[in-house]
Amino acid sequence: QVQLVESGGGLVQAGGSLRLSCAASGTIFRIDAMGWYRQAPGKQRDLVATITSRGSTNYADSVKGRFTISKDNAKNTVYLQMNSLKPEDTALYYCNILGVTTSLTRFDSRGQGTQVTVSS
Repeated sequence: QVQLVESGGGLVQAGGSLRLSCAASGTIFRIDAMGWYRQAPGKQRDLVATITSRGSTNYADSVKGRFTISKDNAKNTVYLQMNSLKPEDTALYYCNILGVTTSLTRFDSRGQGTQVTVSS
C-alpha cells in the first residue's frame, strides 16, 4: 500500500510564491511518474505538471514559466514550486504518483489535496 502526504498549500497574494511537497511512503519498489493536478470549485480536474523517472517534465500552458516540478528520488518526494501566482491558480492541488509496489503490482495513488488560494 502506498500513501501520499501533501503539504505547502496556503493563502498568498497575487505575485507571490508557494512550494508544494508530496511524499510517498509504503511498499514502493519503483516510481515511474509523479505529477500535480488541480481542481477549482465547479471545474474539472486539470493537469498542472508531470515528471518522469528520467526527469522529463511536462507543464500545462497556463503555468509554463511560472511553475517548476522537481523530485527527490531518495525521499520519494515531488515538489511544485509556484511563482508569480495569479488568482486563477486558486484550486485544490493534488499529487499523483504511478509506480510499482514491492509485490510487483502497479499502483496509481493520489493525495488528499492541499488548498492554494491566491488573493488579488
